[in-house]
Amino acid sequence: MANIGLYIELKEGVFKKSNRELLSLARKCGQNVHAVVFCSDVQPYLPKLRGIQTVIQVNGADLAYQPDRYAQTLADIIAEFKLDVFCGIFSAQGKDLFPRLAAKAKASLVNDCLAVDLAARKCVKPVYSGKLLAEYQVNDGRALFTVRPNVIAVEEGPADGQPEVKTFPFNAAPLKTRIVQVMKSAAKKIDLTEADIIVSGGRAMKNKENFAILEDLAAVLKAGIGASRAAVDAEYATADMQVGQTGKVVNPKLYVACGISGAIQHFVGMKTSKVIVAINKDPEAPIFKKADYGIVGDLFVIAPLLKEELKKNL
Repeated sequence: MANIGLYIELKEGVFKKSNRELLSLARKCGQNVHAVVFCSDVQPYLPKLRGIQTVIQVNGADLAYQPDRYAQTLADIIAEFKLDVFCGIFSAQGKDLFPRLAAKAKASLVNDCLAVDLAARKCVKPVYSGKLLAEYQVNDGRALFTVRPNVIAVEEGPADGQPEVKTFPFNAAPLKTRIVQVMKSAAKKIDLTEADIIVSGGRAMKNKENFAILEDLAAVLKAGIGASRAAVDAEYATADMQVGQTGKVVNPKLYVACGISGAIQHFVGMKTSKVIVAINKDPEAPIFKKADYGIVGDLFVIAPLLKEELKKNL
């Protein structure tokens, strides 16, 4: 029986929603599952980790994210616990961490998977800007996968089945390169990569003040706010809002594109959304060929009307 490892990602101590997807995937594989958590107190997370065999708590004096230390610690854990397959989230941190981990653990890595068979070491991922789906088979001794958020159905863990907790020391070796500062957005925004609903604006928003219209609609829908690259380049929106090939890849249940033409660079970042709604006054806009529902009209009229109608029904 193989040993499956999971990297449980915390954001400022908060258990990320996508961890539940990894756990659902791992519980169904029928293998021994070991979850790794970097934290000083693992007790608050144990109820979410039921149904797996082991929780490996990494503790140390300073657990601030430094990619080389995290990668070396995880590589040591993979060797110590003889983990054959190791998975994480295809998040900003996952994109930074897992290539380093693959090098240190001498493992093969497949990023941005849409489906993974952990027992067979097979996965499916988009290639060529999402134009094709490719199936990969990893025959290396150790296989690493990162999984795109919102692609795996979440299944609640069992009411019992408390895992065994083991501790492992944090590798605090001197760093050649270190993160000195993380510049955070002033606004408290929903993480787009984990959002169930996203409302996005394009260059047709005309200025950054007009994004307030989308913020009002997003507040009703409890949605995150995204933007096309054109809107970001025009400084209507911040870089952390950019969705697309050079921005964030998102996979919400509902994506509302307001004043976005539908350029392929934007489409590849949101094409796996479950339902796409487009609002654009140009009936020939390419976005309508990709949308499930389209509204031809002025977004400055449609978006407020949509907000009011939703308020009556939500």
